[in-house]
Amino acid sequence: MNSLPPSIFNDVIGPVMRGPSSSHCAAAVRIGRIVRDLMDGEIQNVLIEFDPEGSLASTHASQGSDMGLFAGLLGWEPTDDRLPGSPEALREAGIKVTILITPIQAQHPNTYKMTVSNSKEQHSLTAISTGGGIIEVTEIDGVNISLAGDYYETLLYVGSNGESVLAYLKEIIPADEVLLLEGESIRFVEIKSQAFLDQKTALDLRSKFDIQSIKQIAPVLPVLSHKMVNVPFITCAEMLEYNREKNLDLGELAIHYERARGALNAEQVLEKMTGILDVMQKAIQTGLAGTVYADRILGYQSGNFQAEMENRRLIDGGVLNQIILYTTAIMESKSAMGLIVAAPTAGSCGGLPGACIGAAEAMGLSRLEQTRAMLAGGMIGVFIAAHATFAAEVGGCQAECGAGSGMAAAALVTLAGGSAQQAVNAASMALQNILGMICDPVANRVEVPCLGKNVLAASNALACANMALANYDPVIPLDEVIQSMDAVGKMLPAALRCTAYGGLSITRTSKEIEKRLAQKDK
Repeated sequence: MNSLPPSIFNDVIGPVMRGPSSSHCAAAVRIGRIVRDLMDGEIQNVLIEFDPEGSLASTHASQGSDMGLFAGLLGWEPTDDRLPGSPEALREAGIKVTILITPIQAQHPNTYKMTVSNSKEQHSLTAISTGGGIIEVTEIDGVNISLAGDYYETLLYVGSNGESVLAYLKEIIPADEVLLLEGESIRFVEIKSQAFLDQKTALDLRSKFDIQSIKQIAPVLPVLSHKMVNVPFITCAEMLEYNREKNLDLGELAIHYERARGALNAEQVLEKMTGILDVMQKAIQTGLAGTVYADRILGYQSGNFQAEMENRRLIDGGVLNQIILYTTAIMESKSAMGLIVAAPTAGSCGGLPGACIGAAEAMGLSRLEQTRAMLAGGMIGVFIAAHATFAAEVGGCQAECGAGSGMAAAALVTLAGGSAQQAVNAASMALQNILGMICDPVANRVEVPCLGKNVLAASNALACANMALANYDPVIPLDEVIQSMDAVGKMLPAALRCTAYGGLSITRTSKEIEKRLAQKDK
């Protein structure tokens, strides 16, 4: 596994994407792009294998894995508006795909095993989606590897002189890591760097050594990793100790963290998050304007909520009604394949921005204040990513909407001018309230009960933020709550972790909706 500390932009808030699920669709796009690079863009045949015991066996079609994977094989990005048409585009490109549900001894519920070929070569690859669009390639051509898409990767397939190639490369290139990796019949040197090998160096290597082939795999994450990653803290307790004499708010602490993690300056961190905030705001506008999409359960509803709210026909919820409106608008954008931000996942994309932007607008706060609050939420997400998971397939919906609620609570406290300690306390209380939440998507789609759970996440965040601002005692420190969240997730039965085998997903109505949508797709 990738042992580097999480990045706010790689692992927590992002990717910017289209599709129902980040762990299915966005992650699959990234895996497909890596496979495409491994084949130098020339693909004729693809065999995809999913383990019957994993979540993908039942969700690969309905939650966007096929759509995303095919888009990646075509070289598209997760933001491409052509994503729904990727299966047809793949057929038109002459690429034959076979999908098998077969035992592959998968260790992770979101495991992709692929064999790809053209007239000249064949390669195999195994990859996992670990939640929120994050992936790890664990095997290439029978060789164990850890490739996360956060470097420019060069693979030099070598003959018997691999050790000599390794020693030579360590002398001449400024790579972050150079490794000789071996399987039963394949050996290659892996180079993790900030750029690909230049053509002169590649030609020099070919002239000196038995280099059978060179594969260049481009990064798929927005922030590159680097050799000397040394973050100032990786637990909440460490952060509070770091802040003892500084008295920074959580947004500023997040900037300190991400500067170290991504080798960025403060302005770059703020610029990146401001760009993400812009996408979130546009997703709200798109949702409120009205969305139409055939392959969905729920239609456009946020417009009616807005009309009823403006006409004072709803119970007066103050800022809460604004938050509910924005949260549902984002979820409707997602369900219509609009551009959204996984925060921390696509299934939980509404809670954090709905709460943060809704409250900020009601309070008359600036774009910069919203950006800093979003960074504060991202900092809480770093602790969750480092010590638990965002994958519902591993930890249930507490890992998605629950995590989003904790992040949103901290963001709201930061918007209100609260201290870092108060923001952490709000996150702790919010997570405590959502421990054990299951993931049971109706008709195997990421819409119901996801819409309500996102609203619950945002509402819970508001309540906990106000309690923290009033100095309520969370009792259990955030680090311990995150540990409990991870343990509870592992205790949940597999049927309640996004497999469509339990909860609301197996009700009579859910099955009827599933049949209706399947007939519509034919």
